[in-house]
Amino acid sequence: MASKLTLSNRTGWTFALPGFALIFTFIVLPFFFAIGLSLTNQRLLSPNPTQFVGLENYRQLLGFAVVTLEPERDEAGEVVRDEAGEIQYPRLRAITRSDDYPQYRGMREWFRWQSGENVMVVIARDVVFMKALVNTFLFVLVVAPVQGGLALMLALLINQKLRGISIFRTIYFMPVVVSIVVVSLLWRFIYDGQNGLLNSILQGLSFGLLQPVDWLGDPSTALPAIMAMSIWQAVGFHMVIWLAGLQTISPTLYEAAAIEGASKWQTFRYVTWPGLRNTAVLVLVVITMQGFALFAQIDVMTNGGPRDSTQTLVFQAVERGYGKQDISGGSTISVILFAIVLAISLIQRWLTRER
Repeated sequence: MASKLTLSNRTGWTFALPGFALIFTFIVLPFFFAIGLSLTNQRLLSPNPTQFVGLENYRQLLGFAVVTLEPERDEAGEVVRDEAGEIQYPRLRAITRSDDYPQYRGMREWFRWQSGENVMVVIARDVVFMKALVNTFLFVLVVAPVQGGLALMLALLINQKLRGISIFRTIYFMPVVVSIVVVSLLWRFIYDGQNGLLNSILQGLSFGLLQPVDWLGDPSTALPAIMAMSIWQAVGFHMVIWLAGLQTISPTLYEAAAIEGASKWQTFRYVTWPGLRNTAVLVLVVITMQGFALFAQIDVMTNGGPRDSTQTLVFQAVERGYGKQDISGGSTISVILFAIVLAISLIQRWLTRER
């Protein structure tokens, strides 16, 4: 018996070996290369020799500080104001380019807010990376619950024995099988600021009262527009996962709930949702991973603009590594992204583990 099990294990490992070899060659090994390159100043096609710089790349990407700008005052100690009555503040360059503040040298303004008479300015060594970091987290925080919730609603709707229900399942799932590049091109035409389908529909419904909006050309609407398109494109995939989870719940539980006189909400709360716990974890993890890997939509629709409002971590890694030939910078971003995803995965596992 033992010899048969050993032979079976050897056969299994033999069949799995090519897969492990591919994973090691194209995933594990490049990742360790990326860690090594992130500690250097390596660039593509550079005549200069590669030098070890330690954690300098991480310091350049993650370095930020908060600077307080106090109002300018005249000889009498009064606050100086302009003709419009606005308080005058010293220029930020007087700090970031001054030899008196070497720790702020080379930093640029990220954002600011008013605190009484003073202005608090957040400066960063790499403002574009910081915007990409915030945009990526914002994308995940919005898309994950909205996409997961819509997918669950669709799964509940199509999890019924009705005539023609397979047609609706096919319709909801169709965007998933279409290439994300094709979908991005399609939605770029829909979002067109002049003759886009969305603007035409809104103008028709409002009888011309609503003016055309440049959805992808306005920094305030570009990222939300990409969020909406991404939710629409992948909601069918997660619907199928929810549907598989729904079909694992025993029908006897619903029969018992009906006998007890439970309402539809009570049935969902005490029967359906507990049975979908493991499925919910899977859906949340998959959406989170897909959100952090956001690239194709940005590359096709906005190229990171306008004014860096749609920059993401993966797009920044690719743009720096290949567009700007900064291999060390792209590798550093990749390592940071891996650390973030790993931390979030561990947190999700800890929050959803059985107590």
